[in-house]
Amino acid sequence: MRYADDAEPVITLTSGPVNAYPDVLRGLSRTVLYDYDPAFQIFYEMVVEKAQKAMRLSTKPVILHGEPVLGLEAAAASLISPDDTVLNLASGVYGKGFGYWAKRYSPNLLEIETAYNEAIDPQAVRDMLKKHPEISVVAVCHHDTPSGTINPIDEIGAIVADHGAFLIVDAVSSFGGMKTHPEDCQAAVYITGPNKCLGAPPGLTMAGVSDRAWAKMKANAAAPRASMLSILDWEKAWSRDEPFPFTPSVAEMNGLDVALDLYLREGPEAVWARHALTAKATRAGLRAMGLDLWAASEAIASPTTTAVRTPEGVDEAELRRQVRARYGVVFSSGRGETLGKLTRIGHMGPTAQPIYALAALAALGGALNAMGSRADVGAAVTAAMSVIDADA
Repeated sequence: MRYADDAEPVITLTSGPVNAYPDVLRGLSRTVLYDYDPAFQIFYEMVVEKAQKAMRLSTKPVILHGEPVLGLEAAAASLISPDDTVLNLASGVYGKGFGYWAKRYSPNLLEIETAYNEAIDPQAVRDMLKKHPEISVVAVCHHDTPSGTINPIDEIGAIVADHGAFLIVDAVSSFGGMKTHPEDCQAAVYITGPNKCLGAPPGLTMAGVSDRAWAKMKANAAAPRASMLSILDWEKAWSRDEPFPFTPSVAEMNGLDVALDLYLREGPEAVWARHALTAKATRAGLRAMGLDLWAASEAIASPTTTAVRTPEGVDEAELRRQVRARYGVVFSSGRGETLGKLTRIGHMGPTAQPIYALAALAALGGALNAMGSRADVGAAVTAAMSVIDADA
């Protein structure tokens, strides 16, 4: 059997957007209320309160009405002033990319860049801050998805806080899939969204903003106001007594409401555990198949995305085409510097279930064998099953 390009895949195992939970899809079909109707304003405040609980914030989070790239660019535009010196931490394509935004708002950009299969060393951050006491803003990507690697943001955050600088964290593809919260890493601005580990469609940003960051943004004359990029405009929008700066995404708020209910009802620790187990089983299977992880060590491999190094002589794009055509399974490619060098298998939201590890391994191994490479699918499935059964 072959799956045509115009046929929907059977299983989407990408690093985002991910398949939404069925309950979330039903939530999206709720009535689209008028944003000035009291029922919606009360509902909006309730959803923000649920997000605050999920993010374990002492302050109200901000909901921006665009997928998290909006939130990341808005964080750069709002927090960084022309007088700031920014330290950007680049361990992958997305971390590197934030530096380009930072450069728009301040000419004073420094960078620590490591190999894209490594993580940022907190000691290197400490040394750079000591060498450049003028650094006032630090930016880091927690899970650099194109590499499937995790940076130690809690350690980095403690160092940045001790220096007195402001930390911007990209937690788009980590929040909800592992233990990470804005105040754990002492973030000034912490950007995430519902379209990864919370299992909802793309379309919203969830931002944790510290009191100190609010004060800095208000003092920043260059921070956007009356703009799609404005965070300041939405500071009080959570309250039913305040008007919205512009029409919020009503249907997306309906979906977010359900996604947060699912997350809180299951229990964050239980959600994190199934993400971790799915990734652990996948990694065990890949090793048994004779493949190599992209991450330099398993200690920095993400529980929400597994990146597997492309075997020598294999065309990575063709490998993904074969996986889809033969088995109806979709994986993600690399991006930028990692394009063609690795394949990404997502474990996020509804696909963070161990059974999907088996599907991923069987489809990947079958496609490799069909292309003339050698992959021991039986050994891979057995190894993954051993991990899963040990957790039962």
